[in-house]
Amino acid sequence: MKKYHNTLIVISLVLVYLVISAGAVVRMTGSGMGCPDWPKCFGYLIPPTERSELDWKPNHDYLKGEVIIVKESLRVATQNFNSQNQYLTENWKVYTKHDYAIFNAKHTWIEFINRLLGAIAGLATLLLFINSLVRLKNDFWAAFLAFLIVLGMGFQGWLGKTVVDSNLLPYKITIHMIMALLIVLLLIILLAREKEPVKGLSSISQTKWLVAISLVLTLFQIGMGTQIRQFVDMQMHTFNLSNASKWLNNPPTLFYVHRSFSIVVLLVNGYLGYLLYKNNLIPSVFRVVIIILAIEILTGIWMYYFDFPFSSQPLHLVLAALLFGAQSYFMLILKKQI
Repeated sequence: MKKYHNTLIVISLVLVYLVISAGAVVRMTGSGMGCPDWPKCFGYLIPPTERSELDWKPNHDYLKGEVIIVKESLRVATQNFNSQNQYLTENWKVYTKHDYAIFNAKHTWIEFINRLLGAIAGLATLLLFINSLVRLKNDFWAAFLAFLIVLGMGFQGWLGKTVVDSNLLPYKITIHMIMALLIVLLLIILLAREKEPVKGLSSISQTKWLVAISLVLTLFQIGMGTQIRQFVDMQMHTFNLSNASKWLNNPPTLFYVHRSFSIVVLLVNGYLGYLLYKNNLIPSVFRVVIIILAIEILTGIWMYYFDFPFSSQPLHLVLAALLFGAQSYFMLILKKQI
């Protein structure tokens, strides 16, 4: 059962990272309102592909909850009915959570895929919890952590609903991202618990403190990055997606702090790498940390000097989440032997 447990942890972690990646693509392409309702998409399990599918149709069987667009507003079927030959207002109610009523097939399907990946990830974490119940007597904490992950995935789904209902308020998107990182952390804890200690690390002085400091610095960077991303989101709405060169017009001071702070993060990890190299002991997870950190800094440079090329934003965000996960894992396996 341990083999299945480890496999389910890895699968769940990969799927959660795929959801984070999909969410980043949704944000980059402005597809967050591609499905204006939740959990369905325009009231359907499988969303429409053409705008005409959302027009009112005579002699059509509608199901309760299905959505049409009438006079640039969403109307929701109040019951199962056949539309007969004329539109009857009593069969429909106006969608009041927001006034967004635009259909764009590309945005709709990008958002739908994001939600589909979220549902698959939720199913994987549920299977992980069920599997952990088999080990309950011998490993209570594994079951407890898996239960927290399932709760977290449910809460994350609800947060996704509030993001859509608010028509993508930036601070709610930020909370959504923070919750995703918490779920990653819980999965990393489960994974690290199954890992055998790496011999020799405990003998290197300053290691645990430097790893802890580097993790805290990464969290500061992510925190500042989410605030800057909120500013960029507002600029995107002001100048639209085609004027990326203007997204960083008059950026807040925090942007320059975030940019310069990356040097501090690099120096701390560089010194840690020097200590490990001097002792001829560089764990594979730390190699991953350095690679991710280097690419993360390069994507930041790429965005700033080349006006946010396509894919640079989601890549930058996903790398930050991967860096957080790798550093957390390193910290946890280090703690096991000290």
